Amino acid sequence: MKEERYIKRSSGSQSSKTLSLSLSSSINHIEEMAITLNSGFKMPIIGLGVWRMEGKDIKDLLINAIKIGYRHFDCAADYQNEGEVGEALAEAFKTGLVKREDLFITTKLWNSDHGHVVEACKASLKKLQLDYLDLFLVHFPIATKHTGVGTTASALDEEGVLDIDTTISLETTWHAMEQTVSMGLVRSIGISNYDIFLTRDCLAYSKIKPAVNQIETHPYFQRDSLVNFCQKHGIAVTAHTPLGGSLANTEWFGSVSCLDDPDLKGLAEKYKKTVAQVVLRWGIQRNTIIIPKSSKQERLEENYKVFDFELTNEDMEFIKSKDRKYRTNNPAKFWGLDLYA
Repeated sequence: MKEERYIKRSSGSQSSKTLSLSLSSSINHIEEMAITLNSGFKMPIIGLGVWRMEGKDIKDLLINAIKIGYRHFDCAADYQNEGEVGEALAEAFKTGLVKREDLFITTKLWNSDHGHVVEACKASLKKLQLDYLDLFLVHFPIATKHTGVGTTASALDEEGVLDIDTTISLETTWHAMEQTVSMGLVRSIGISNYDIFLTRDCLAYSKIKPAVNQIETHPYFQRDSLVNFCQKHGIAVTAHTPLGGSLANTEWFGSVSCLDDPDLKGLAEKYKKTVAQVVLRWGIQRNTIIIPKSSKQERLEENYKVFDFELTNEDMEFIKSKDRKYRTNNPAKFWGLDLYA
């Protein structure tokens, strides 16, 4: 079975309210680890997030990740490293390490480009050196003052508060996202950091339904209602910050990581795995897509070795009991207001 199954349209008919998940417990069948999106394309259930990856390190990291088996990379204009990612991908294609059709590449529309969706999409494609995106997401459900296509510094007013543009609706933004599909720039489109209310509205006004909602979710912030709502309506859920942010979010936001939880450490000992592997496996068994980020070779390998064991129903329920409703990633620190208030 070839990894081309990731991006080819499903040959059978599919209800817009059904997500197809193909899992295998064997490490020899990684190509089966994909969710079929409502667009008909397959999205690998594990990917590598490139947030906070330094430009000079990206090439080696991505090349090594591809060698390990990663076929899904989660990018964003706001990460300010699309150019470096593009150089790494170009090298991987040129050397024959992997083909374009083997990979699933996501990037995101930044807040200041809601009124310039097509231009922003083309700018990202140019930096990534790609002809199309597998998935294009609205990064946050908020339009801010336009600062120039591809410029992603947060637009702040004179008081240091996010300069919100009240003239651009999310519906307007979404219809422009749909245009990127009709133009052949993008295969699937989706949303990110949307709650139930905004997701429901998007379903109501969309001509092309969102294929994915990317949200923070991990054992300390499970958000079952939102996850279940999305999945019920045929929207796959990608878990950003699937490990609770660990050291990165502790540094930036002063948060507490679930990886230090003594009960989760006990489960890790039971399965002879690391806490991170147990947490990532929990995310997979919730039918969510996981995109752990790491800049270390050993962590890249460790995070990918989550297909050779399975958590029992009892242990899944036990982890469910660990929910603290605790968000670890909150941009209020940079924006001067809490969008989640």
